Amino acid sequence: MKEFKRIGVLTSGGDAPGMNAAVRAVCRTALTRGVEVMAIYRGYSGLIEGDIKPLEIRDVSNIINKGGTILYSDRCPEFKTKEGRAKAIDNCRRFGIDGIVVIGGDGTFQGATKLTEEGVPCIGIPATIDNDITSTDNTIGFDTAMNTVIELVDKLRDTCESHARCNVVEVMGRGAGDIALNTAIASGATAVVVPEFPHDDNSICKRIKKARELGKRNFIVIVSEGVGHEYAPALAQKIQEETGVETKFARLAHIVRGGNPTLADRILASKMGVYAVEELLRGNSNKVICERNGDICAVSINYSHVLDAMYKDKLKEGELESITAEELEIMKAEIEEKKSELLALYTVENKINL
Repeated sequence: MKEFKRIGVLTSGGDAPGMNAAVRAVCRTALTRGVEVMAIYRGYSGLIEGDIKPLEIRDVSNIINKGGTILYSDRCPEFKTKEGRAKAIDNCRRFGIDGIVVIGGDGTFQGATKLTEEGVPCIGIPATIDNDITSTDNTIGFDTAMNTVIELVDKLRDTCESHARCNVVEVMGRGAGDIALNTAIASGATAVVVPEFPHDDNSICKRIKKARELGKRNFIVIVSEGVGHEYAPALAQKIQEETGVETKFARLAHIVRGGNPTLADRILASKMGVYAVEELLRGNSNKVICERNGDICAVSINYSHVLDAMYKDKLKEGELESITAEELEIMKAEIEEKKSELLALYTVENKINL
């Protein structure tokens, strides 16, 4: 088993509230185990450029409550090249980094796999507001993002009520409708549009008309960006034309990524940060930390990637070759469970929000 004297920690990809809490947990867990910690700034870009400094106990004080990431983030096309990764590996040797905890999304984890293959063991922590890592029930930042959406939609509802208007609100989520679906229920939206389920503009208009006939003055329609950025503005125009209800469009965009993390995200990030370091020191690597049914566990990054591709119907030729028959059956069960949970939420939204 490899002896770890010094590990690195980085954040990469889109920032998410709770990343700092994860950095704090990684740092303090390692230091209490007698392992030094190096902060790698700006993700893989910083690893390539040597933007690396030691982290001490007090360096991570008073960051658990802060949004964003004190290590900063970047998207690094150079790391996808063999030459870029060679520079990163050289800097690991130069700074004496024996392993790295990477915090981010699927792209971040693919980078971790490359590093592991070239001799630098890595553990991934899922931090993305989209909650689009299928192997984990929740990702760091997801809960905070939903609470931010609710706060903003509640404010929009006030003015909708005053003027008897409708607001079509596009929220982040890329290919996943988790944010949109959950916040639609919690904010009392009249309708929700997510990429996982078919949508019908005409039925949305009929729903608004019916609600108006029942005396409703304000209308909120939540749309996931995963259905396309052109869809929501066009829907707003159609609602106004078809129902006669004055309709505005609001794109919440990156504001949903910011803000202080909620209690749930601080706890999740802390638990995952501790588990990630312990997993690395146990001699395991190329793993992603997950929350499943309230428990923290680890699965291989390859398993996580293939599961994600299966769930999103993006599986490429040959990707199943590394998966055993037993793992495949488990994956199918996990996908069915995820789809059933989303359908249950969608059913609730359609029954109660009118």
